[in-house]
Amino acid sequence: MDNSKPEQKQISTKKKAPIRLLNPASGYLTGYSYTLNPYTGCVFGCSYCYVRRMPIALFRNEPWGEWVDAKPLDIAQFHKEWHKALSKGEVTVFMSSATDPYQPEEFKEQVTRRVLEVMAEAPPGFVLVQTRSPLVERDIDLLQRLGAHVRVSMTVETDLEAVRKELTPAAPPIAARLRAIRKLREAGIAVQAAVSPLLPCSEAFSALLAQAVERVVVDDFFRGDGSSGKRSAQLKMAERYGALGHGELYTPETADRFVLELKRHMPEGAVYFGQAGFMP
Repeated sequence: MDNSKPEQKQISTKKKAPIRLLNPASGYLTGYSYTLNPYTGCVFGCSYCYVRRMPIALFRNEPWGEWVDAKPLDIAQFHKEWHKALSKGEVTVFMSSATDPYQPEEFKEQVTRRVLEVMAEAPPGFVLVQTRSPLVERDIDLLQRLGAHVRVSMTVETDLEAVRKELTPAAPPIAARLRAIRKLREAGIAVQAAVSPLLPCSEAFSALLAQAVERVVVDDFFRGDGSSGKRSAQLKMAERYGALGHGELYTPETADRFVLELKRHMPEGAVYFGQAGFMP
């Protein structure tokens, strides 16, 4: 695991009374039964994150990326909640839609691990674990127990560290994420790379991904921010691209071309675009 650490920030945390963790999926994730977010807020604070434009961020008096609340977990209560959901039929879970389940707070709080322990005892139909953190390696034992019922989706938006540092400076380095993908695959865990959204990258990026992972999903700022590009526009992503000298890449066609490149390197059925690549 990569030992490099992002710049330290003063992160506010709050504890709350136990709450329901499973929430009915809707909108972009209607293919799932539930979403599960172990945390509120996210210290990775990516510049393009659509959650910045959602009420949970807009009505907080602290900048997005500088606060995180661990959702209080009463394990006995969640056990009941989980088995109640299972009793109603097949359960499919997207974890997580508005936070990263493996952000640094998870080292201490272990909300994600304890939730996975309950799932491993009585597996769902499917759970997708969406993260950009190599900390997911810690839970390989639980992911192995979930077996065919789980897929880890590791965000890898670019192969250029300079771009990563400009647009997602608090997120883990790209090399650490690629090593995590390798370790997960070696452990027999299904994993995909989520190029979501595609950021400026080198010409070798598609071939790099084809060698690193068995499945890739691509998305962009225009079809993947949940509002047809409006949230990305409000976050001034076009201006950020221009400041990096990549203004000409801020178009839907950039992602379309990248998908075609990936398909040249990967087997049929291994490359997805948008919502289809995140479904159970």
